[in-house]
Amino acid sequence: MRHFEHLAPSVRNGLFHREPGAFDANSPARTLAVALGATLYSPATRPALAHDIRKQAERGVVSMVLCLEDSIGDEEVESAEENLVRQFTELDRLSADGRSLPLLFIRVREPEQITDLTHRLGPTGRLLSGFVLPKFTEERGVPFLEALALAESDRGRRLFAMPVLESPELLHLETRTETLAGIARTVDKYRDRVLALRLGVTDFCSAYGLRRAPDMTAYDVQLVASVIADVVNVLGRADGSGFTVTGPVWEYFRQHERMFKPQLRRTPFAGPAEELRTALIEHDMDGLLREIQLDRANGLQGKTCIHPSHVALVHALSVVSHEEFSDAEDILRPERDGGGVMRSAYTNKMNEVKPHRAWAERIMLRAEVFGVAREDVSFVELLAASVGATA
Repeated sequence: MRHFEHLAPSVRNGLFHREPGAFDANSPARTLAVALGATLYSPATRPALAHDIRKQAERGVVSMVLCLEDSIGDEEVESAEENLVRQFTELDRLSADGRSLPLLFIRVREPEQITDLTHRLGPTGRLLSGFVLPKFTEERGVPFLEALALAESDRGRRLFAMPVLESPELLHLETRTETLAGIARTVDKYRDRVLALRLGVTDFCSAYGLRRAPDMTAYDVQLVASVIADVVNVLGRADGSGFTVTGPVWEYFRQHERMFKPQLRRTPFAGPAEELRTALIEHDMDGLLREIQLDRANGLQGKTCIHPSHVALVHALSVVSHEEFSDAEDILRPERDGGGVMRSAYTNKMNEVKPHRAWAERIMLRAEVFGVAREDVSFVELLAASVGATA
């Protein structure tokens, strides 16, 4: 599979200086962690789940989580598990035509579900890339990871874990440092199995009876912003010890009454794109765009999504701009290993080789899976093309 494969080749050629690269479930974990992009969640109770997965793949979704936890009622768990087994059988039948499927993960409630579901899925389990582990702490997380290791051994294929950091102990100031240290010990011990760490911001807000409005980002809620900063500080370092940390969910996908002005400037949407700007504002997507940018600025990659309309925005803003690529390429030239400073090729900034190297390496990894835009192409053109293809 590859990002933007749902676009016609001629459209991709007009958008990309360097097209996104191909990857699959067997690609290196470092590549897959970035390639996750917009991870779309779906309740495991959906009666046509297999067809939904195929449809979303055709619209550009490359990773999905099939949820047995908070998105369904306690009384629905047993029937949801049975539905998952049926839907994987149907998905296996549908996939006989060779079309790419997203990377699929199951969000479980208890460790025992990992080994039980792996057994019940049987041969169709080859379509599964791993499990999402809720309310992850050291004490709660170890049994999940041990169950994952057992399921992986029984299956004979790699299975990834994506722990969700959402427990009150992580939010509360008096227990945050100890909880973060325990999480760090645990995920480091099972590093080969941990694909990415996901942030459960909705649970953080719940602990204080909060809910951010559609014209506010997670970073406007200071309680949440402080946790994100500490998680990245401890678990998202660029020195080789860190993990990919994904952006929090955006809850809104329909128009709401506004208190503040739209957050999208008119200039990038001049001409034919003005209609796109209007549509984004009408569906509260301007707040989502701003949050995606703030995710990136704060060290997060990709995003948890609960609605298909969010996917195109996350992916359009994940494409590496020509300017970013040019800077990263200059910084990483072999002859500059000794350091130094230079004016950027765009003559608008300073590139300092040693301090900017980690940033440049991350840019190049993102360029591998999301591609590099042409010099005259912005996220507006990328978004317009994706929205047009999925309309």
